[in-house]
Amino acid sequence: MTPPPAPAGPSPRLLDRVRWHLRVKHYSLRTERAYIDWIRRFILFQGKRHPNEMGEEEISAFLTSLAVERHVAASTQNQHAKLLPRA
Repeated sequence: MTPPPAPAGPSPRLLDRVRWHLRVKHYSLRTERAYIDWIRRFILFQGKRHPNEMGEEEISAFLTSLAVERHVAASTQNQHAKLLPRA
């Protein structure tokens, strides 16, 4: 399945592209919402920087914050690390 044709204006926003890919792969709506929420949290944690501008250091800082401040389990962190962009 190919993405819908791009309008003449700017390219689709990051979260819209993520939603499209998740829907193409037939992820559940609940999973889609969870993934989008974690991506938003990562972006907000990094001061609203675009993930393309970040790398492994920012990902590590976010996961450390989850572990230390939010007491998120390692298995949960591993799942979320798969969602975050790699440099």
